[in-house]
Amino acid sequence: MGANFNLKTLTVALAALSAASIASAAGLDRSGQDITAFLQDGVYAEAVYTYLDADVSGEDTSTQQNKIDDIAESYDFFRYGVKADINDTFSVGVLYDEPFGAAADYSSKNDFVSHEPNPSFGGFIQPNGEATNVEVRTENLTGILGAKFGENKEFQIYGGPVAQRVQADVKLRGKAYGQADGYTTHISAAQDYGWLAGVAYSKPEIALQAALTYRSEIDHTLPISESFPALALQQKNPNRVGEIDITTPKSVNFDFQTGINPTTLATAKVRWVPWSDFEIVPPLYNQASNLSLVSYDKDQWLVELGLAKRLTPALAVTSNIGWDSGAGNPVTSLGPIEGYYSAGLGAKYNLTKNWAISAGGKYLWFGDAKGQIPTKAVVSNFEDNDGFALGVKLSYQAKQDFN
Repeated sequence: MGANFNLKTLTVALAALSAASIASAAGLDRSGQDITAFLQDGVYAEAVYTYLDADVSGEDTSTQQNKIDDIAESYDFFRYGVKADINDTFSVGVLYDEPFGAAADYSSKNDFVSHEPNPSFGGFIQPNGEATNVEVRTENLTGILGAKFGENKEFQIYGGPVAQRVQADVKLRGKAYGQADGYTTHISAAQDYGWLAGVAYSKPEIALQAALTYRSEIDHTLPISESFPALALQQKNPNRVGEIDITTPKSVNFDFQTGINPTTLATAKVRWVPWSDFEIVPPLYNQASNLSLVSYDKDQWLVELGLAKRLTPALAVTSNIGWDSGAGNPVTSLGPIEGYYSAGLGAKYNLTKNWAISAGGKYLWFGDAKGQIPTKAVVSNFEDNDGFALGVKLSYQAKQDFN
């Protein structure tokens, strides 16, 4: 007989991993769309805050090879989850996260900052002295219903609806963008719907748990306003208000854990997102250039491996390493990172029988990337960049007994 690895005890160690376990760089990926809160035993609730600060600097490809100071704006996001068992078969949960996003702001004297005179084209004033900037934010609210089955309730199927809001602002500035210098778009927030489905298996006596989760793509039709100053030179209207169709990508997550001994847990996470299917095609921009504003060449793969060790009944520590493939290289100049390697540490302390606090940090080594504009012309190089993520989580867990 092997040792019995009490799942409830080892969960003390596991939960410390997720405070800062995801900070993805491929495409627009951010939160990693974690659903492990729903897989916890009994009544469970968590609130997670993550902060990421990156240094993404380089140079443009002009003759002068002008320096590009750090363009990556620091950002933060939240994740919330609550779950309860209805009985020994059915469970319900609600999860909130911010799955996709971008935050970049150019500065200094380079080909991504407008330094041209300020002429008037048919009443439209060309922006002057402004820098290329992008901000994208999304929010997800997911409802989940799960049903356990099998001789020992070791299997569970789960699924539910997903409500998603998307909004974005983009400014293209500088001669790197050619005639698109001065282009501005605002995509207003609106909500559309998708779904989630998955299957899980658990073997509590060895703290084994595995879950495979699929999230659907979500089709959005969003209000958009655009300005393309160069069209005024062609005696065309440089402004337009209308709608844009954007489909946020589907994804597949695989979460795995197993006990190594009664106080040590091994974990693994694998995530796939087909960013090669994603693009943003504003109608006025496309009419003027016959191009999409943002697109990616490859799909994202993310792998994280971790160990968690319970030191005392109340304290656990964790470590993890990770790899993100990125979404192709060259990549859009609005997010010039080609994946990363990472290493992280975390800890969890039980404040009471039910309440706990976790904290974690991760260091990221970004892959070198060439920045390209929508024409596929390479206009910048970014090398030797890095960043860090910090996270803190407050959680509550209580046993439910249906005997």
